[in-house]
Amino acid sequence: QVQLVESGGGLVQAGGSLRLSCAASGRTFSMYAMAWFRQAPGKEREFVAAISWTDSSTYYADSVKGRFTMSRDNAKNTVYLQMNSLKPEDTAVYYCAADTLGYRSYEYDYWGQGTQVTVSS
Repeated sequence: QVQLVESGGGLVQAGGSLRLSCAASGRTFSMYAMAWFRQAPGKEREFVAAISWTDSSTYYADSVKGRFTMSRDNAKNTVYLQMNSLKPEDTAVYYCAADTLGYRSYEYDYWGQGTQVTVSS
């Protein structure tokens, strides 16, 4: 069992930056792939980024590639999502997830409660 707690969301103007954190507890954190998903009102939950547990390879949705950077610190049981050049369309609740590496929300068994990111124009 893994417990995940996100933090770092907030309100930012377009073009600004935010860094999200996801702290994990429970089973061995370093053995899980970690991912960020987001869900805007009225839309399905979508993949944002993922990082493997083997070599920390990262994977990004096309919509955030070049603007967002995901990283992990296994010593702190924490993953981060650095979000730069934010756009109003990035507004959503951002969720941290853990399990085997994948791009679909159903591939992850463990989820945080979510943190709201709002980008104003």
